Amino acid sequence: MNRYPQADIDAIYRAIRERRDMRHFLPDPIDSETMRRLLAAAHFAPSVGFMQPWRFIRIRSAELRGQLHALVEQERIQTARALGEREDEFMKLKVEGLLDCGEVLVAALMDGRERHVFGRRTLPEMDLASVACAIQNMWLAARAEGLGLGWVSIFDPAKLAALLAIPAGARPVAILCIGHVEAFYEKPMLEQENWARRQNLADLVYDDRWPGQA
Repeated sequence: MNRYPQADIDAIYRAIRERRDMRHFLPDPIDSETMRRLLAAAHFAPSVGFMQPWRFIRIRSAELRGQLHALVEQERIQTARALGEREDEFMKLKVEGLLDCGEVLVAALMDGRERHVFGRRTLPEMDLASVACAIQNMWLAARAEGLGLGWVSIFDPAKLAALLAIPAGARPVAILCIGHVEAFYEKPMLEQENWARRQNLADLVYDDRWPGQA
């Protein structure tokens, strides 16, 4: 009785299957109504204790976008060095589309989260899980709209917080590049580039308890 029509179900699973972490964008702007729908999709996400900890900063200034790009580039070099023997391989990867995409958002955790105890007394990191749910909602909505979204996590949170005047207690967790794309990757980009492969689902699902433990 509560099941969606099959066409709607197929569309939902298609968006899940075809969603990609995009790095290549066209510079065309995104119309304001579409952006409103994407942000509304994020805001409909579930959150622990209904705390709704997500905050989004839209980067409108070209100068500020360039400063974000510089922060990401600094961390990209440091990440490459930390990878040791894979440094050169990593440096060949395109890890962001900040200067190309139509819109840049910074997703952050709000300040004052300590007052939200419901669902977080033993698992305080559920605030971050809630923001991740909001980003995933936006990601799937963007794919349905024919737009690409890329999650950039290569940055120093303290430096980004200072750049955007994020108050103490709040924390940036993602830079989101959103925009029109020429095409979506057939597979996740890191899989296409032979950086990693998707694991078998059967190896990730256990019955009753962790295997191999007494």
